[in-house]
Amino acid sequence: MTAAFALAMTVLIAGMGVFVFERQETHLDEIVDTALRSRSDDAAALVRASDSARSVVGGPRLVESDEGFIQILTAQGRLLDGTTADRSPALRPDEARTAAREPLVVTREVAGVDGPARILARPSRSQGRTVVVVTGASLGDREDSLNTLARSFLIGGPIAVLIASGIGYLLATIGFRPVEAMRRRAQRISLAEHGQRLPLPKAQDEIHRLGQTLNEMLARLEAAFERERQFVADASHELRTPLAVVKAELEAAMRTEGNGRSVRESLVAALEETDHLAQLAEDLLLIARSGDGELPVRPERVDLRDLLERTSQRFGDRAAEQGRGIQVEAPEGLQATIDPLRSRQALANLVDNALRYGAGEIRLAARENGSAVEIDVSDEGAGFPAELVPHAFERFSRGDAARTRGGTGIGLAIVRAIAEAHGGSATIVSTAANGATVRLRIPHGVPARN
Repeated sequence: MTAAFALAMTVLIAGMGVFVFERQETHLDEIVDTALRSRSDDAAALVRASDSARSVVGGPRLVESDEGFIQILTAQGRLLDGTTADRSPALRPDEARTAAREPLVVTREVAGVDGPARILARPSRSQGRTVVVVTGASLGDREDSLNTLARSFLIGGPIAVLIASGIGYLLATIGFRPVEAMRRRAQRISLAEHGQRLPLPKAQDEIHRLGQTLNEMLARLEAAFERERQFVADASHELRTPLAVVKAELEAAMRTEGNGRSVRESLVAALEETDHLAQLAEDLLLIARSGDGELPVRPERVDLRDLLERTSQRFGDRAAEQGRGIQVEAPEGLQATIDPLRSRQALANLVDNALRYGAGEIRLAARENGSAVEIDVSDEGAGFPAELVPHAFERFSRGDAARTRGGTGIGLAIVRAIAEAHGGSATIVSTAANGATVRLRIPHGVPARN
């Protein structure tokens, strides 16, 4: 805006300078022409009143020799008299013949005159014959005045543009300050905190109305998100009881004698799917609570090696069925203040992902790093797809493999929610072709959240 304003000011001042210069030039020409006509009238009167056209204007010295001159010429251009004796005719013969019929104005350099001269030639009568009265005036003062005016614009114009641009930049900065404030606030707004709105300027202008419209939009989006989140939480909560009942009935049916092999296999498959649905309901409820900022965390001192070994034992049979192993690497006595239930859930999701989509040995490692503990879950598979890495921890974000193997896309989102509930983070630290590593970083001294 400042550059556009400066360009507009430059064009405006340049146009104004040209206009003023031309007006001043025209005005000075009119002054010079008026003086020439006055002198021409005086000289013509002297010529008409004299007995001869000679020695009429030379004596009185009607003008200064370096400022102007008066000459009396014949119709053929021969000099009869002048304000200086050594001056040659100011007009050429053809110009003199023209001036003998009608007034003639020319501008040219004349010897003995300071600067270019403006010449007025008019016919007159003396002793019954036509003579030409020539009056000339120096344009030196006119040129000096115009040059001074031009220098004033050339010097003052850029200064005026700079000053005006500075003022314009200041006004634009002040005018857009509310927009910058709204931008900074919008950068901090998230769904984690309710009721955040854009600041509105005091002036009831277009920016104020824009801010009001955006705040109304934020309110609508927040309400829609809140309804969706509440629905997920309510649905997950309501599903827990019927799924528990279905699981109990299936377990009871499996204990009933007389079931055939095919029936028992069907009951086992149904029980596994019920467990999967129950886990999905728990995950959705956890996601909804983490979105509300209400994910409960009850930290206590936990031996990390014991935590990792329990996780390894939990998935040991499943890994053995795939011909894979789970290794634990953690120093003896390494402890951390974490929620054991939530940490087991996060590790279970990571190991489940490694078994589903990875390959080779799975490594569970823990170590202390400064003011935090780090837990790595690694495998020797193909790693995360490059296009998935930036969105891996987002809800319902799945790679192609997860889409074909029945993944829900919320496992890593739950891992991140648990890590953040502890004040930590979850990151992918390796995406090489020889495997992938997901790292949990949990700081010491995690406060309890109910």
